[in-house]
Amino acid sequence: MFILTLAEFTLDDFMQHYWQQKPVVIRQGFKKFVDPISPEDLAGLACEEQVDSRLVYKKRGKWQAENGPFESYAHLGKTGWSLIVQAVNHWSPEVAALVKPFDFIPKWRLDDVMISYSTPKGGVGPHIDLYDVFICQGSGRRQWRVGDRGAHRQFAAHAALLHVDPFDAIIDVELLPGDILYIPPGFPHDGVSLETSMSFSVGFRGKSACDMLSGLADHVIDKELGSTLFSDPGRPIHHKQGQINATDFARIRAQLQSILDDDSLVADFAGSFLSRTKCQLDLQALDEPMDASQMLLSLAEQPLVRTGGLRCFYVDATVAQGVCYVDGERHAFGAKAKAAIRALCDHDCVTHTHLRGALQNPAFVSAIVQWINAGYWYFED
Repeated sequence: MFILTLAEFTLDDFMQHYWQQKPVVIRQGFKKFVDPISPEDLAGLACEEQVDSRLVYKKRGKWQAENGPFESYAHLGKTGWSLIVQAVNHWSPEVAALVKPFDFIPKWRLDDVMISYSTPKGGVGPHIDLYDVFICQGSGRRQWRVGDRGAHRQFAAHAALLHVDPFDAIIDVELLPGDILYIPPGFPHDGVSLETSMSFSVGFRGKSACDMLSGLADHVIDKELGSTLFSDPGRPIHHKQGQINATDFARIRAQLQSILDDDSLVADFAGSFLSRTKCQLDLQALDEPMDASQMLLSLAEQPLVRTGGLRCFYVDATVAQGVCYVDGERHAFGAKAKAAIRALCDHDCVTHTHLRGALQNPAFVSAIVQWINAGYWYFED
């Protein structure tokens, strides 16, 4: 179990003065930190087709990047390269446990846990991220430089690597095991391994307005919503054929605004859109599917565990109707299931007590059984 320790400030202070505002070093944020995964197991994951991984290194002074899966690392030598594996929390329960200490930030903002294994002098070069990241230093030491926000020029050091021009450091620090470096979006940074090391990056990403509007448009089209035609009865004679006048512009904007003003529609979009996973999940479908009676017997004896990386949410606008969103799909179970829905989405492990208010609901029980059989939730034994 990982327990976040803040010696210099409280969580409230962090959220008020640092979150999305400025970087900060949290010395010994995790005391006696032990890597939750070995380099060998990380390399094994990078051999898998469904796992997103990269190698970054220099060749004759020029940056290189390769996408996995990888069969061997022997050609890289003993220094100057990094293996980066995305969404390791989807594949390792031990790594997934690293998300829990950061639960003061809602899960819908979570991106993933990325792990970097680096040999001495290894790194990915100076760059700017578009997400918040808590870089948790595991075994080994790594030197980090962080610059201030500003108009930094970015350029392609390689087709797969966007780098930034040299910058003045506002933080220049050596991280030791258990130290954490928090960096908000927009701050240039560069990490170089001083010895063979592991870094565990817990990332939180926000969607752009462009992404959200594009997703909303897809949702409206898929659900065959928003089909009411523009209407303008009783309009006056128009004299300027090329003009979209203020009255028409207001009607157009009101037509679009009516979509955003529909709380149920936007709630269904937000829940479905934000609960989709970016990377594949390690879904272990049951060879011998459970039925409802077996599920209830097991739930009475042991907790139900959510598989790493699974995204499931509820929205205040619709949870009173027992609505939740699991991996991009909307599910509605009625008002009496509200407490169970909240527990299912709020906790990584749920018990019979958490869910008992909805276990008389056949639709809810059926959904739980289907999710278990598909591998979304599982019993440990």
